[in-house]
Amino acid sequence: MAISDAQREQVLNLHAIGVPRNEISRRTGVSAGSVTNICRDAGLSFDRSATKQASEARTVDLAAGRIRLAEKMLAVSESMLDTIDDPYIVFNFGGSENTYNEHELESAPVEVRRNIVTTAGITFDKLTRIVERSDTGLDQAVGVLDTIARGFEAAADRLRVETSPDER
Repeated sequence: MAISDAQREQVLNLHAIGVPRNEISRRTGVSAGSVTNICRDAGLSFDRSATKQASEARTVDLAAGRIRLAEKMLAVSESMLDTIDDPYIVFNFGGSENTYNEHELESAPVEVRRNIVTTAGITFDKLTRIVERSDTGLDQAVGVLDTIARGFEAAADRLRVETSPDER
């Protein structure tokens, strides 16, 4: 099916206001490939750098979140391990009066100690995996931060050029 001049014009108008290619295709009934071709023939393109930067920034955010979570897991596990030999209170609610009774042991019972050690082991395993993953995320993070820094430098340079010395 041939693309009408009205459809071509609509494609270019939608591109001009920043509508993404697939959305232009849906709105105009023109295939996505044809939308790309129409725009390319008019000297236009669909810039995906913002999407790429947003994706890289999201990757950095997720890596930072993993590190924060790892730090919290580590702190809790360390705290549990630090108290494993401390006195331990066992308690019970019960009886027809629903009374509370407690008794202090010299240290945590075996099953509690086992749970603490298991929790610490799981934390160690997960922390090791998170740290291993973050090494590649670190390279990506540095790359994204370098890109952002270059963007700030370029913007500052433009402002320096655009403002006269007495406006500074």
